[in-house]
Amino acid sequence: MGLKRIVPCLDMKNGKVVKGVQFVGLKELGDPIELAKKYSDAGADELVLLDIAATDEARQTKLDLVEKIKRVISIPLIVGGGIRELSDIEAVLVAGADKVSIGSAAINQPDLINDAVAKFGSAKLVIAIDAKKTDQIWSVMAQGGKKATNRNAVEWAQEVEARGAGEILLTSMDRDGVKSGYDLELTKVIVDSVSIPVIASGGVGSPGDFVDLFKQTNASAGLAASIFHEDTYSITDVKQICRDNGVKMRET
Repeated sequence: MGLKRIVPCLDMKNGKVVKGVQFVGLKELGDPIELAKKYSDAGADELVLLDIAATDEARQTKLDLVEKIKRVISIPLIVGGGIRELSDIEAVLVAGADKVSIGSAAINQPDLINDAVAKFGSAKLVIAIDAKKTDQIWSVMAQGGKKATNRNAVEWAQEVEARGAGEILLTSMDRDGVKSGYDLELTKVIVDSVSIPVIASGGVGSPGDFVDLFKQTNASAGLAASIFHEDTYSITDVKQICRDNGVKMRET
């Protein structure tokens, strides 16, 4: 699927970047504007901003934060959280987002995908799929991983592609924050079931996890949070190690 991308993620709550394990036990890790600029300057290919409290609090993503972040970065920005209808998507795009990510709203009203694609184009729409393994199948979770659905993750990925979505942001809830590596089995199953790009998320603990992701699956991008926020490794480190292992990386 072409040149591979490294995508840091800023999970936001109460104005701060936070991170937990399997979506719980959140701790503050820094200022979103400072981190956004740091990652952009360091060569990240894209940046994801997720307002993880917005859906639960039935509110929209903080648009002023989107505007401020966009002013300090030179890379594409994907924004998600609390997006329920077309007007929310439009507002986030106007605020400066290059792409909008929707998860729970797409599950609750799948036609929103078709409507958004018709109005804004597939390139602007990313569908977030949070998957958890139960009884040997991957089930889609909603509301920041708090609510189980009756959707099979593979079937849902195929449906969102059929409805016109341009990309999938796939998170393994089982691996989130655990630092044991990407769920390669889940990622491969999803990637092989669709033809649109898939950003893999959940479980990164070292640069080698990106190498494994790109060598063993056709994921388009690898997303990570903790290892970058905690300065365990830099984006430069990750990209160089991937290149040293024969992975063709996008140049930013």
